[in-house]
Amino acid sequence: MGLVTPDYGTIFWMVLAFSVVFWILKKFAWGPVLKMVKEREQSIDKALKSANEAREGLTALKSDHEKMLQEAHAERDLLIAEARQIREQMIAKAKDEAVLEASKAFENAKRQIESEKNAAINEIKQQVASLSVDIAEKILKRELSDRIQQEALIKEQLSDLKLN
Repeated sequence: MGLVTPDYGTIFWMVLAFSVVFWILKKFAWGPVLKMVKEREQSIDKALKSANEAREGLTALKSDHEKMLQEAHAERDLLIAEARQIREQMIAKAKDEAVLEASKAFENAKRQIESEKNAAINEIKQQVASLSVDIAEKILKRELSDRIQQEALIKEQLSDLKLN
């Protein structure tokens, strides 16, 4: 028969040959091919799982990094605040000490001035007393009965008086 119209015998032998080839392929080729495909699928799944785990780990690390960074910023801010507070305390303490020193110096100066004033007053009193005694002595040495002579003597003594 011709190639265009198939014969039942040719169809039978073609089907038989195809079945044998199919059975051989199924027995020897499909098993290893399917096994390799499954292994490849499993390795791809493992790789995807590993990639997801790595991504999650990276996300966790990034989160931890952000957390540590925030803690570092908070600690830095705390240290800066403590340093400012210490600086303010030192400034306040220095001001208090300066005020105390100034107060002590003022009090010492005040006491010294008072002491010098008292000494000057005592010296003036001594000079006045000495002068009074000198004047009285001179007046008593001269017995003056006339008031005009007494006034003249006092004026003379005052003009002779040297003030230190």
